[in-house]
Amino acid sequence: MQDFRQLLVWKRAHAFALNGRRAAQALPRVGYTDLKSQMTRAAQSIVDNIVEGCGAASRLEFARYLDISVKSTSEVDYQLEFARDLGVMSRDVWKPLAKEVIEIRKMLSALRRSILAAAARDKTLHPAKRQTPSTRGQNAATRWSRKRMPEDSGTDD
Repeated sequence: MQDFRQLLVWKRAHAFALNGRRAAQALPRVGYTDLKSQMTRAAQSIVDNIVEGCGAASRLEFARYLDISVKSTSEVDYQLEFARDLGVMSRDVWKPLAKEVIEIRKMLSALRRSILAAAARDKTLHPAKRQTPSTRGQNAATRWSRKRMPEDSGTDD
């Protein structure tokens, strides 16, 4: 578990989500509701998944959330380009947002690679106990705390 506020990528993604929302709100009111909504949600998804990942129970789970954030950066990148090509977003608004979302994607990808490498090191240093068919499905507490009962004395009462 990690404090998301300590991550530089979160700080940049948070600022991007705010700027992306402002840019989406500046789109024309009529005819672009879906684009505005999707652009805002995708930009927010970048940040949301970083935050959720920081609360993950494992490094692999954190990496999965970062992967979702990376995908959201691609979605926003396209939506910005689409708005620009439709002529509803000026190049002056589009260019810094597009540049920032690409940088955030690079940062997320690097962080994800780092997290996956650390998870691989953890697995190498602390390999999981191999389960045998007789122990499969039993949790460790059940397996190790089960008391052995003395054999029946052989008398039938």
